Amino acid sequence: MMPIVAIVGRPNVGKSTLYNRLIGQRQAIIDNVSGVTRDRMYGFSNWNGMDFTVVDTGGFVHGSEDVFESAIRRQVHIAIDEADIILFMTDVTTGITDLDAEIADLLRKSTKEIVLVVNKVDNGQRALSANEFWSLGFENTLFLSSITGSGTGEVLDVVTELLPQSDTSIEEDDGLHKIAIVGQPNVGKSSLTNALLGEERNIVTDVAGTTRDSIHSKYSKFGKEFMIIDTAGIRKKAKVHEDLEFYSVIRAVKSIDIADVCILMIDAKSGVQSQDMAIVNLILRRKKGILLLVNKWDTIEKDTNTAKEFEAEIRRKLSPFNDVPILFTSVIEKQRIFKAVELALEVAENRKTKIKTSELNQFLEEIIQKLPPPSHKGKFIKIKYVTQLPLYYPAFAFFCNYPKFIKESYRNYVENQFRARYNFSGVPISIFFREK
Repeated sequence: MMPIVAIVGRPNVGKSTLYNRLIGQRQAIIDNVSGVTRDRMYGFSNWNGMDFTVVDTGGFVHGSEDVFESAIRRQVHIAIDEADIILFMTDVTTGITDLDAEIADLLRKSTKEIVLVVNKVDNGQRALSANEFWSLGFENTLFLSSITGSGTGEVLDVVTELLPQSDTSIEEDDGLHKIAIVGQPNVGKSSLTNALLGEERNIVTDVAGTTRDSIHSKYSKFGKEFMIIDTAGIRKKAKVHEDLEFYSVIRAVKSIDIADVCILMIDAKSGVQSQDMAIVNLILRRKKGILLLVNKWDTIEKDTNTAKEFEAEIRRKLSPFNDVPILFTSVIEKQRIFKAVELALEVAENRKTKIKTSELNQFLEEIIQKLPPPSHKGKFIKIKYVTQLPLYYPAFAFFCNYPKFIKESYRNYVENQFRARYNFSGVPISIFFREK
């Protein structure tokens, strides 16, 4: 399971700027107004060969009666409970405030690894002033400027040293396929689980967010045993006000980590929304299999082309990764729910596909014959051989003379050729070009 690093601190110390630095993209909204980040942001980072999830929390305001600040405080407590490492962020321009001291007292009681980060240290005078933060008593105290990026590498070095050591290249394989049912609240996840199990195992109401935690159920069908994980709804961050719901969101993210395949349920009446796409990206970044289940199809007025047009629109939004099984269902009417399980198990098998090296290299010759890699500034690229990497998902290494000159368009061409030849439906695959 991917470790979690949480960034905490009082408002307006630069947590979102650091978050954007760590994940390598501008995802969090940044403003000089205190408390812009009201809810959790989740992203992924890789440093020194280690992958981890980064959680950007809202500003921590201790003792405030303000509803917004109170909600932030509760959610920061949960982030602390769930995280493996906590980045406690402060601001050198204000010095150690009473709030900083209160947060420090709270964090010292935690058994988690704490890294104190003093932000906005961008000149010699501020570097001198930052030394007062050593008085807070944290062994790992680092100075940086999240705006310029200075010191970010040192923070990442310390984080990866403190992270729990785990081999992310090999998943635990107990022979039991794990299928996570994910999606926004109130799309029918618990109803699907209950319909499959044939019993009211989970509480089902029409109130969004009834499922507070992930529920694991063993299931036997089609001559195979597997595990169904019914996760709490992953709601848009702007709507996560309640501490229990925030806890359930982190648990749902962890359930995706555990799963081999995720059944993403969407509401036929609302279609694919931005939050659904965020969940798709979450699944693909973790290299999990995916199946889209369009639920409540019985509530839609249909003509001959409705399903075809609906599917085309979904694939357009999923592009470029649109090799995904899509199934229209009604859990209430029990339409095609067992077909969903069949497809999920097929995706799980596709994800375990192994191809012999000899077959791969013969296939490589065909790929190059159809379209050789374009030259770069007079340098001709020669791909010599290919092999499948021993990972828990399909990944292939192509060895060539100038890997850095191979364009993304050619990588996409190679992937499309793989998908045309082999059944990788619902499965993200990785193509690496390495020097030989």
